[in-house]
Amino acid sequence: MEGQIIRTEYSEVMQKSYIDYAMSVIVSRALPDVRDGLKPVQRRTLYDMYELGIRYDRPYRKCARIVGDTMGKYHPHGDSSIYDALVVMAQDFKKGQALVDGHGNFGSVDGDGAAAMRYTEARLEKLTQEVFLEDLDKNVVDFMPNFDETEKEPVVLPVRIPNLLVNGADGIAVGMATSIPPHNLGEVVDAVKAYMKNNDISTRGLMRYLKGPDFPTGGIVVNKDDLVKIYESGTGKLRIRGRVEIEKLKGGRQQLVITEIPYTMIGANIGKFLNDIATLVETKKTTDIVDITLHFFCRFFRINPSRIIYHDPGLLCQFKIAFVAIPFLNGR
Repeated sequence: MEGQIIRTEYSEVMQKSYIDYAMSVIVSRALPDVRDGLKPVQRRTLYDMYELGIRYDRPYRKCARIVGDTMGKYHPHGDSSIYDALVVMAQDFKKGQALVDGHGNFGSVDGDGAAAMRYTEARLEKLTQEVFLEDLDKNVVDFMPNFDETEKEPVVLPVRIPNLLVNGADGIAVGMATSIPPHNLGEVVDAVKAYMKNNDISTRGLMRYLKGPDFPTGGIVVNKDDLVKIYESGTGKLRIRGRVEIEKLKGGRQQLVITEIPYTMIGANIGKFLNDIATLVETKKTTDIVDITLHFFCRFFRINPSRIIYHDPGLLCQFKIAFVAIPFLNGR
């Protein structure tokens, strides 16, 4: 029995165990790969849908079937993480380009959650099939065994575009986090073409084609002068303001229409913003507001266009940027 006991320093065991755990979280869960811009759960879900034949030109399939098959073959980390990833890939108000075509209740920009996976259905978007998965049979990416070595899965998907920039990414790992904003697909492609023609092109040169982040909810980047520094350093903060238009109504009244909102307002912050406006009326800090109406992406305010909207913190938000991804080094 004594010969089976390994005597070692407790601190060394804890250090090694924590490093192993941290690397597992960083590589296998939280951060995207720079080559295809996907986290493992996203990559495995898309690949499983491809293997199941759930193409863009075929009928939708139950999300419960997709989640169960993905969990059983490739991602044994619980069904909720897989379904959450599937839902986000179908939400066009979160992604620059939706990768999954969802059918049913997949949530809303106001923060409503998606319906249970037994009710919703999904299939691949045409873009996903043709740009992300089309070249899987051309021997351009490596495959590796799955967790129990009964299946093979791609190390990365053979994506034809820089998806990390197009759709962005967010995630919290151990000791690091990523927060990459989405960008316009056309601008990204133009920037790639410019880089292919001139590998020595500067950041400012690339920004002639890639103007800056392009959020699905719109908004105006207030501190555009900081973009060059942010792209060169990989970190920084964007100040995003909502877009407000003035419409004339009968009787000489005017209406402020918020047609674009800051990306960080998605979810509960929209309701908080509306409650803050209502509080201004209830506390009689303003008498300008007559009515507030919510219409999906557009927020309609029938008010006197004076001092309220642009100075309210709800329509002027910060987006923290951290370009962190798993690099491709030495063929690994």
